[in-house]
Amino acid sequence: MFIDFVSIDISAGKGGDGAVAFRREKYVPKGGPSGGNGGDGGSVYIYADHNLHTLLDFRYRKKYHAGNGQPGGSSLKDGKKGEDLLIKVPVGTIVKNADTGEVVIDVNKAGETHLLAKGGKGGKGNSNFATPVNRTPRFAEPGKKGESFKAELELKLLADVGLVGFPNAGKSTFISVVSEAKPKIADYPFTTLEPNLGIVRVGDYDSFTVADIPGIIEGASEGKGLGLQFLKHIERTGILLFLIDVLSENYDADFATLMKELKNFSPKLAKKKKLVALTKADTLPEEELVALQKRKIKGYNGKPLVISSATGLNIEALVNRLWHAVKENENK
Repeated sequence: MFIDFVSIDISAGKGGDGAVAFRREKYVPKGGPSGGNGGDGGSVYIYADHNLHTLLDFRYRKKYHAGNGQPGGSSLKDGKKGEDLLIKVPVGTIVKNADTGEVVIDVNKAGETHLLAKGGKGGKGNSNFATPVNRTPRFAEPGKKGESFKAELELKLLADVGLVGFPNAGKSTFISVVSEAKPKIADYPFTTLEPNLGIVRVGDYDSFTVADIPGIIEGASEGKGLGLQFLKHIERTGILLFLIDVLSENYDADFATLMKELKNFSPKLAKKKKLVALTKADTLPEEELVALQKRKIKGYNGKPLVISSATGLNIEALVNRLWHAVKENENK
């Protein structure tokens, strides 16, 4: 199951209280304050784990608390520091403060570790407060509370290429052919109900990632259909590949509608590098395919590539185009 949004409670540990104690050793006749300091509370960290691809685990556990610091002891013994807590999330996770809406951290690089909530400082024991005037202080400092907040975790897929198209445009079939991803495929709209991520191999050593995301419909930017669930995932893709069914009645209108929804959701999306392919070429007679090779689409500067995932027509050529576009995008 693909889960891309959860709410959790995060709390760093409380600092331990300082101790009030006095020395009673045999060879220390006048004694004196010997209360140790409390240990600092444990902090909460977040770690980007490249092996994770969903926020599913957070559905079953909602509270994440680091350990509290231990109180100080006698004989100037300091309390033990509270245990830190490491929360592992997929790369591409955004952490927000649920109360303010502020983005706390954007976890977008594998292996990164970030501090989410700092543990409370341990209180000072009475040994710290002795003065020439007050040599036997009978008080200590309490430990401070750790930082805490209600967090919203939102996962946005990181991919080199995002597939854009209406339901049944052939996105799932395409990604199943060019990568090891195995999405559900059927002959009805909205087969794909959750994103799929595939790795496309180029030659012996190179590769790029493709995200097959649920089909868009008119009004998606307003929340219709799968709406915002779909659109937010292509914000982080470097390149957009528009897939349009060759049996569509109007290629120009289809492209215009898709572009409109992208612009309405985020003007930045419409400015991304774009490629267009006409899919399911195997459903047309040979003579019609020849005419399609010269077909242009209004609003798109390039020439669409006519492909068939079923027969492999122009699939290799499209992969090569995407690879070159990915490299160009990286060098910007």
